[in-house]
Amino acid sequence: MRRRDFIKVMAALGVAWPLVAHAQQSERVRRIGVLLNITADDPQSQIRLAAFAQGLQQLGWNIGQNVLVDYRWGRGDAEAMRKHAAELVALTPDVILAHSSAALAPLLQVTRTVPIVFTIVADPVGAGYDPKRT
Repeated sequence: MRRRDFIKVMAALGVAWPLVAHAQQSERVRRIGVLLNITADDPQSQIRLAAFAQGLQQLGWNIGQNVLVDYRWGRGDAEAMRKHAAELVALTPDVILAHSSAALAPLLQVTRTVPIVFTIVADPVGAGYDPKRT
């Protein structure tokens, strides 16, 4: 490559780089709410949340960069679950992950518009969590 061509390429990169960097920074950061009916120090919860974070990363979601995750821990307390459900919905997340029926029920009481993904719910339709029956 000739010196003059090299200088042209470098100049073009110098002009284009800020535009590329700005485009990447303007990507919308997504928000995920997570409501768990266990304690934060429960060993199983740490294993599950590590797997969740790893799965997000494998799909291109990097916590703190293009996705934020807000966790709330119910500790088996129904009142705390209702309070945390309202808090999470107020944060306007793009989706909420509910861990158990004890987490899903209070979320459905405060929102029918935020998508909710749930785990460990034995019979969601039988329990009345059918989205068609809003």
